Amino acid sequence: MEFAKLVDGNQLPMLGLGVWQVPDGRACVDAVRTALELGYRHIDTAQAYGNEASVGKALRDSGVPRDEVFVTTKFYAGRKDPVAEAEQSLRKLGVDQVDLYLIHWPQGGPAWAWPGMERARERGLARSIGVSNFGADDLEQVIAAGSVTPAVNQINFSAVEYRRGLLDACLRHDIVLEAYSPLGTGRHLGNARVAEIAERAGRTPAQVLLRWCLQHGVPVIPKSTHRERIEENAQIFDFTLSGEDMAALDALDKTHGTDRALESTWW
Repeated sequence: MEFAKLVDGNQLPMLGLGVWQVPDGRACVDAVRTALELGYRHIDTAQAYGNEASVGKALRDSGVPRDEVFVTTKFYAGRKDPVAEAEQSLRKLGVDQVDLYLIHWPQGGPAWAWPGMERARERGLARSIGVSNFGADDLEQVIAAGSVTPAVNQINFSAVEYRRGLLDACLRHDIVLEAYSPLGTGRHLGNARVAEIAERAGRTPAQVLLRWCLQHGVPVIPKSTHRERIEENAQIFDFTLSGEDMAALDALDKTHGTDRALESTWW
């Protein structure tokens, strides 16, 4: 497994399993256990997903030592107190601390919750803190208001959503950009250029899209509940895309290299 080094000295695995839209219960427990069995060491959940308890059960059932698994959860930005919500997440997950705690989206303004995130870290509830769905302007406001720079900004990022402006902004501030929906929730797997590159490389379209992220220094958290897909998505560390293929994938971007995290907001 490869890692991204965070500004606070902690390390984020370059590959994780996302559990967005995975129902609480058997489906989530099985997906997380399968991923851990196949060598994944990062599980990404959120208070909004409603499945933290299932993630915690899978962690316990897996037999993998807690200190070997990087666990991310996210503060539900419609609530008031990141500390109180973190404590509730820890109870559901059955752990003493999460490795990464993110503000899930900048509802009500990007900076208001950050002091509470810093308190959560000071109290040992989270080893690292960061944000999700924050654009470049949002990041500037958080950095100006806080005493700790966000370690991570988790955003919708893929070859088709190649937000170069936002990636550059994160790099300037030593913030690791992390990609959710790196496969476009499956939409990008049928792209003709991706398929052509995959065939030439002897890989699958999913592996090509995930490898593209890695070669841009971007960790990925693809979501799946199917064992064969979870296994396929992990096989991305034993090949390299050529400069020509990377450029061809870069050119798929439909965001015009934006520094925004989203084209439209849901809150």
